[in-house]
Amino acid sequence: MKRRKFLQNTALFSTLALIDPTEVFAGSSSNLLKDFPIVRVPKAKRNFESSLVEKTIMEFQKNVKDKELGWLFNNCFPNTLDTTVTYALKDGKPDTYVITGDIDAMWLRDSSAQVWPYMAFAAKDEKLKNLIAGVINRQTQYVLKDPYANAFYNDPTKKGEWTTDHTDMQPGVHERKYEIDSLCYPIRLAYNYWKNTGDTTPFDDNWVKAIKTTLKVFRDQQEKTGKNPYTFQRTTQFGTDTRPLKGYGYPVNPVGLVCSAFRPSDDATVFSFLIPSNFFIVVSMKQAAEMLRNIKKDDATARELEALGKEVSEAINKYGIVKHPKYGDVYAFEVDGFGNHLLMDDANVPSLLALPYLNAIDVNDKIYQNTRKFVLSTDNPFFFKGKVAEGIGGPHVGMDMIWPMAIIMRANTSNDDKEIRACIQMLKSTHGDTGFMHESFHKDDAKNFTRSWFAWTNTLFGELLWNTYQKNPALLVS
Repeated sequence: MKRRKFLQNTALFSTLALIDPTEVFAGSSSNLLKDFPIVRVPKAKRNFESSLVEKTIMEFQKNVKDKELGWLFNNCFPNTLDTTVTYALKDGKPDTYVITGDIDAMWLRDSSAQVWPYMAFAAKDEKLKNLIAGVINRQTQYVLKDPYANAFYNDPTKKGEWTTDHTDMQPGVHERKYEIDSLCYPIRLAYNYWKNTGDTTPFDDNWVKAIKTTLKVFRDQQEKTGKNPYTFQRTTQFGTDTRPLKGYGYPVNPVGLVCSAFRPSDDATVFSFLIPSNFFIVVSMKQAAEMLRNIKKDDATARELEALGKEVSEAINKYGIVKHPKYGDVYAFEVDGFGNHLLMDDANVPSLLALPYLNAIDVNDKIYQNTRKFVLSTDNPFFFKGKVAEGIGGPHVGMDMIWPMAIIMRANTSNDDKEIRACIQMLKSTHGDTGFMHESFHKDDAKNFTRSWFAWTNTLFGELLWNTYQKNPALLVS
């Protein structure tokens, strides 16, 4: 199924605006759904089950008075486990293949993010621990197969719909769009797996090779030699699905930042120095260095990783900050090192909004707060405000389409209880009466949505609800 395909739902309509969640159609959702239908996959048909996750769902539903939130948590939080994972032992090691949902391929980014919310339970649940270890092992294989690819098939011989792309496509590769975050997300997953479980089994010689491969890619993508080993073009009607100038993209000035041909939305960058993803590099290099130094006693490679992270951080501060006439100093979304910049934000993570969620910046940082105000305003060309919601979208789906992922990140990066509560209520009211989150929905009509089966956002929403329940359960009250 193509990622751009619009999937529409014909169920009843319910709505809630962020501006005042108590006044717009108050109670309509609960009135329409007095008996919440069973939409979760039946137990016998689930791909994977964790007794600890099931106990977590029961605790949430027992103690949270909002029954619709309890219903949504039961549907969304285990969705990755229920429907997208295939776990097995391969050569005596855990091996986990994770599809996105309605697309039968494993994205390095999505698979990391999909299992991330279960990390908190991994130390107490051996099955979950092995599942996540299997994701790490599988990602290591994929990075070594092609570090410039973003998505892969379970079958290493399969050729898919993008096999005719003008790039070095291999069998087993679903798509070969080079994105910085595709190499950072596996490091984030591995680092936090190690910190949460203490297990170092997945970090074998192949994993070290994958880290060194990632380091080489990032160095090459600084374009200090004036050359780039990666090109990509696609025969398509969508300009965001291909790269100009024979697949190399617009030129950059090699100032220490790292190029990303595509964004985490899988859309092509305009200026290749994508600032949110360069922030992600800084975090990832520190994490990988700590692991190599402590687990593998490889101080030399650790120093190389740290040096790159330091160089990128300094370049962000020098070239990634723009003086906005209304908001003051803000982080640009993309720059080229020549002085050109793009001011916007996209819903997909890493985004400027989501930087604190990735531990890339302190949420109270002044420039971040200025940037946050900008991206959550109509001065951001991809911030949409409509009858049912307001939030960030992006070019991937098109204008006026809000991504629940961005609303979740707004809540995750807020210190304002009112804002967090409003985000949760807005998410609760815009699932189109399906019981699940979606890729995006129209700002004026929650029934008009894309991707009815998008596990990343489902699990991410579950994470938000569980964290809120643990930290401030009063915010779960309408």
